[in-house]
Amino acid sequence: MRVAVDAMGGDKAPHEIVKGSVLAAQQFQNDEIILVGDEKAIQSELNAYGKSFKNITIHHAPQVVTMDDPATYAIRQKNDSSVTRSVELVARGEASAVVSAGHTGAAVAASTLHLRTLKGVRRPGIAAALPTRHGICIIIDVGANIACKPIHLFQYGVMASVLSKYMFGIGNPKIGLLNIGEEDAKGNDLAKETFALLSGSGVNFVGNVEGREIFDSKADIVVCDGFVGNILLKFAEGLAVSFLSTIKAGAMKSFWTKIGLLLCKPTFEELRAKMDFSEYGGVPLLGVNGICIICHGRSDSKAIKNAIRVALQLSKNNVNEHIVSELEKTEAFAATAT
Repeated sequence: MRVAVDAMGGDKAPHEIVKGSVLAAQQFQNDEIILVGDEKAIQSELNAYGKSFKNITIHHAPQVVTMDDPATYAIRQKNDSSVTRSVELVARGEASAVVSAGHTGAAVAASTLHLRTLKGVRRPGIAAALPTRHGICIIIDVGANIACKPIHLFQYGVMASVLSKYMFGIGNPKIGLLNIGEEDAKGNDLAKETFALLSGSGVNFVGNVEGREIFDSKADIVVCDGFVGNILLKFAEGLAVSFLSTIKAGAMKSFWTKIGLLLCKPTFEELRAKMDFSEYGGVPLLGVNGICIICHGRSDSKAIKNAIRVALQLSKNNVNEHIVSELEKTEAFAATAT
């Protein structure tokens, strides 16, 4: 399998992107990695290793999409950007997946434009896994679609259930709808209409889920629009960092609290690992006719290596094929509901 990696995307590109790709190439020796971006810059990074890698190639792309570029501008005016060329490799069948830590909007727009959507999918959505007390909870959408309709949220639930089954081994995942209360009548029109759609669809819908219940494992999947989901994801990330920093600062105030911190170190290390986005690598853009993994802008080599691993797993588990199959089962219901 070939994975196209946007070597110029991200705060630490190209150094950490290339380093992560090298780590992946060493671990997944039967797969090929295509580094897309400025050839000289990429080759300079590779030369630092003092040896060549048989399963790493370079695809030149002279332009870079910056974080200040609007997504539409990036796609229309920067046709030779590393993210666009990476997606095009997948569209032409020269790669099976794309991994990017660059401009999320550009990655979503390029993937939607060049890969199109899977059969039956109305809008693609980004699915992110948040650690909970008893495992994980998949939040979808976390930024691809901020103008959602009930059918979009319904399909997000179906697509995330496939991801949950084939990537996380949850046989019959529970789907919840993010809302301001548990009662059926709570929420805005989008929430109420989506609630009715999910309730009558036959999926394992457990009702509304409040923000505080996400970490209690009430649902394996929580659906929401991309605007709310993106805020939720970044709030959770910031809260985790603040929580650990506050504990560390408090524990350093005296000799005895330092001893207590040392004794609890294994527990805190385990907690830190669960909250570390680099452990998950990247999040998939579900619903496009290909595999697109979107990474955190601050991704380091570890995150990139794991993102490539996720891309390989999605392909080898035929997640897209299963999504199409599951959506076909609900197509008649969705058609009558819309």
